[in-house]
Amino acid sequence: MSNKKQLRIGLVGTGFMGRTHSNGYNRVPNFFPDLEYTPVLKAVCSRNKEKVQAFADQWGYESIETDWKKLIAREDIDAVDICTPNDMHAEIAIAAANAGKMILCEKPLARTLAEAKPMVDAVEKAKVKNTVWYNYRRLPAVTLAKQIIDSGKLGKIFHYRANFLQDWTISADVPQGGTAAWRLDAEAAGSGVTGDLLAHCIDTAMWLNGGIKDVSAVTETFIKERFHQLTGKVEKVGIDDACIFHCHFENGSLGLFESTRYARGHKALYTFEINGEKGSLRWDLHDLNRLEYFDHGDDGTVRGWRSILVTDGDQPYMGNWWVPGLIIGYEHSFIHQVADFLKSLQEGTECHPNFRDAYETQKVCEAVIASAKSRSWQDTGVEWIEK
Repeated sequence: MSNKKQLRIGLVGTGFMGRTHSNGYNRVPNFFPDLEYTPVLKAVCSRNKEKVQAFADQWGYESIETDWKKLIAREDIDAVDICTPNDMHAEIAIAAANAGKMILCEKPLARTLAEAKPMVDAVEKAKVKNTVWYNYRRLPAVTLAKQIIDSGKLGKIFHYRANFLQDWTISADVPQGGTAAWRLDAEAAGSGVTGDLLAHCIDTAMWLNGGIKDVSAVTETFIKERFHQLTGKVEKVGIDDACIFHCHFENGSLGLFESTRYARGHKALYTFEINGEKGSLRWDLHDLNRLEYFDHGDDGTVRGWRSILVTDGDQPYMGNWWVPGLIIGYEHSFIHQVADFLKSLQEGTECHPNFRDAYETQKVCEAVIASAKSRSWQDTGVEWIEK
């Protein structure tokens, strides 16, 4: 480690995402030893001193802060990792960029497009390294799907469909607001399943299949009022519990997307399928090491869906893990994102998705919400430039 260049991390937020990111920083030196850079967990920040100290002790942070502005001002912090509720992303990111810090921001980039634009402007003006944690790209089977599509093996793409289904908010007794339930509070989250779950689907879709041109959407809020933990009152729910939209991609293919938190029996079912002229692909988060592939060029007597177990050393990321046949899990996607960010520092390249890429995803999310409200088709204005 003494010969490594250090990336000194300051983490803001100690929730679920704070844990996944911290695990990524801790594990990457073990499994990506050839990288020139290594993460150093300098400081973690949260408003509750006892809670943040316990988090620091558990994950190995050297120090704590209870004010994110003090963390950003520290000279021993190179990169600020934002793991807060969505309503805090913009202020922290802009301050960090102005201070010349690199930024790793949780998704979605912001609550709204208007809130996201100054974030993009700030990082681009400051020329600081930045990335957004759309981690599902970093699962080896999903990255392999990208390689297959880019190789032309599917030919012209006709259809892209995806869904992300959960069931954790069905009960009317689940409150909104506060530390645990901020995703149900429109002021904190911006939107419901659109920004939380469909944003993942949209990011993956545009990475695999190119820009989304226009959308037509339907949303629903099934439980109209919930107890708010911050105000102590029963208040109107402002987020979308479910969303369905279809779209046109720039390449002429059609897209169909669905997300809900009201699909009883589904805790985190994320799937996508892509149908092309020469073949098809499909993937399921519940079997995340497996990619299904149909090649119409196969001999007719054996033509059918094949199941590819993505564990071999020549498949994406897997050469850094175990022997063929042994699988990895959800948490590895964050380790891979850390590794890719460190590699981008080493090579002087962009680490995608960056803020500009995530801004394009934000355009689609906003168009989806606008379409549902107006009950009309909405152009996204997406300019998909990622390479």
